[in-house]
Amino acid sequence: MSSESKIGLIGLAVMGQNLALNIADHGFRVSVYNRTASKTESFVRAHRDTPGGLVGFEKLEDFVRSLERPRKVILMVQAGKPTDAVIESLEPLLEEGDIIIDGGNAYWRDTVRREAELRAKGLRFIGSGVSGGEEGARFGPSLMPGGEKGTWEEIRPIWEAIAAKVDGETGKPLEGAAPGKPVVGGVPCTTYIGPDGSGHFVKMVHNGIEYGDMQLICEAYMLLRYGVGLSIEELQETFSEWNRTELDSFLIEITSKILGVKDRRSGQPMVDVILDAAGQKGTGKWTIESALEFGVPCSTMSEAVFARCMSAMKEERERAAKVLKGPEGELFGGEKERWIEDIRKSLYASKVCSYAQGFALMRAASREMGWGLKYGDIAMIFRGGCIIRARFLQRIKEAFDRDGDLPNLLLDPYFREVVESSQIAWRRVVSAAVVNGIPVPAFGASLAYYDSYRRDRLGASLLQAQRDFFGAHTYERVDEPRGRFFHLDWIGDGEERAV
Repeated sequence: MSSESKIGLIGLAVMGQNLALNIADHGFRVSVYNRTASKTESFVRAHRDTPGGLVGFEKLEDFVRSLERPRKVILMVQAGKPTDAVIESLEPLLEEGDIIIDGGNAYWRDTVRREAELRAKGLRFIGSGVSGGEEGARFGPSLMPGGEKGTWEEIRPIWEAIAAKVDGETGKPLEGAAPGKPVVGGVPCTTYIGPDGSGHFVKMVHNGIEYGDMQLICEAYMLLRYGVGLSIEELQETFSEWNRTELDSFLIEITSKILGVKDRRSGQPMVDVILDAAGQKGTGKWTIESALEFGVPCSTMSEAVFARCMSAMKEERERAAKVLKGPEGELFGGEKERWIEDIRKSLYASKVCSYAQGFALMRAASREMGWGLKYGDIAMIFRGGCIIRARFLQRIKEAFDRDGDLPNLLLDPYFREVVESSQIAWRRVVSAAVVNGIPVPAFGASLAYYDSYRRDRLGASLLQAQRDFFGAHTYERVDEPRGRFFHLDWIGDGEERAV
């Protein structure tokens, strides 16, 4: 057997360590390197019994020499300049045809740049999204590789081995992996995404959808607790029941578990002793910036990002709470069980709109960048390993199977029926939230998105008139072909002319 390693990994923070162990558990010999040599040594020493084997190196030159050709090096380091620095240190040590794989949360345009720069130097580059957190990296993440198709084929055996697995018929994640004993069989949650930065773009949009999902669940929790008046015990049972419906997902499942945990120090529900100031690492913001760049409305995800920003203003909100008045916040009137069902329907309809926005953003980017994304395949690799894994992803795959050119999920018969059948409940819930002063920015944004998308005429005709009035920005006419522009002399003789 060759003494050379099948693949190398640089960066032994938690994600890097877990990914290295995952690879080794599948029988691949892995070389590892960390800037702090003592960390490399202690990591390898603590895991000598992996099936494939871990080999640590103090010097980068020795690390590179230990790899079989063409060399494959995974980077699990901080995004941005640190990634560029590691690539610069590797370049002189690599040979033509060697492969660098960035598994970090890189900004997708950085990946486009790096792939082009390295290709010009004879090196190959893959930007691969890795979703699932620490647990996913250790026992099976969702993997989103972007780069040259031929390069993907060379890393494919490893990526398919270490990815999360789902049942081929039900789509449910296969569980039970343990150190040294990975899951056997199933369909791997990875596929070739497309050229250059497409893999990291899809991972970024995944994270944006994740932001939306989490905010929508938090709003449902607020409505149930402060609008309907459910106890923590009732809330836990409600989310547990919802996880047996079409809302079946990782995030609904862990919400139920979270609500059942009590603080050992105070005896209070853990959710009540955690400060309500949310953190974020930037991928949600990148998603919204990209939505603006490609001109795609992603209002649910943007409101989710802004909700985190608002939550971080904790001290300012506490001050405002003492002086700014609103409704007293009385409980919703009516039958409790009906409200619970209405909120469930509203959550699902809002979730559909959030995913519709995410896939529309992928579609716009794919069209402009020439990526040729396959949206049904992308939905399939989200079924296991990643944070947004959910039963309803199978429905998205079916929608794109029916129409590969589907411009928006809301136009698919299944999703159209879901939203239309939820409308009365959805509007009732959002209205009750507004009347009672319970903030539901993501629920409201989702409903507004649906109402805007379904109307053939919006107020933008007046907006265009305003823009032309003060800035001569021109407008189009309903009785002329698209792309023909006009300007009206609003304060002069009122003459209209084509421009």
